[in-house]
Amino acid sequence: MLPAGTLAYTFGKPPVVGTGLAWSEQDTELAVTGPVASVVYDDAGTQSLTTLLSGLPETGFTGLNVQATLSQTAAVGNWRVGEALAESYLVHHRNCHFPWPDGRDIRKSGSSLPGADLVGFQKNGDHHRFAFGEVKTSSVKEYPPGACYGVTGLKQQLEDLRNDLGIRDDLVKYLGHRAANGAAWKDQFMDAAGRYFADKNDIRVFGLLVRDVEPNVDDVRVRVSSLAKGCPALMAIELLAIYLPEKSIQELGTLAAKSRKGGGS
Repeated sequence: MLPAGTLAYTFGKPPVVGTGLAWSEQDTELAVTGPVASVVYDDAGTQSLTTLLSGLPETGFTGLNVQATLSQTAAVGNWRVGEALAESYLVHHRNCHFPWPDGRDIRKSGSSLPGADLVGFQKNGDHHRFAFGEVKTSSVKEYPPGACYGVTGLKQQLEDLRNDLGIRDDLVKYLGHRAANGAAWKDQFMDAAGRYFADKNDIRVFGLLVRDVEPNVDDVRVRVSSLAKGCPALMAIELLAIYLPEKSIQELGTLAAKSRKGGGS
């Protein structure tokens, strides 16, 4: 189970709220070398590929070559670990499921794709609704950090998810194409799609900040207030800031790789 952290602040009221959570050094290490590293290195996808490729005709080099191709031990970008940390938190503490990591769509290691960082579902009672998330990782000692501004900043991305049906439609189609190929989570997609096409505002939106500065409600205050104005009925938005110990972000990639070398949990 991913650490829940200590509540630092809450702000706003439904349908738009802000939450700040503080993690200790122990929380951070246990999470990053455990559940978060599993997301970073897509252990589930690697296991599926290993099972598939085990059906290849065996030669003296087949097994070794498959293992070498699929093994993942190198340190990754700190921002990528921050994104995986945010994803893991939503999975463990917000009842979400993100079934298709975007790393499976890249064609060159280290590249990134446009669109929402997190695309999946949230279980809501006995049913599912689509959940979309945007993540920013920042050590800047400003509240909020500069990563919240500009055309690719968190502010604009959340406003786009709230206001732009075209963006939401594209994300639904993106997930639908993958569900259509006999995915184990096809029923979840169909359940969420039924709600979405009955009312395209029936979604959950998350804006996540991964920080290694002192908690401060100013990270979310203005965004919560502005997003609440005219927020569509049935839509729910949460801004969630996760505060790691000081200078933790610069070590996230190395810490995640530690688990691949037998040093993690």
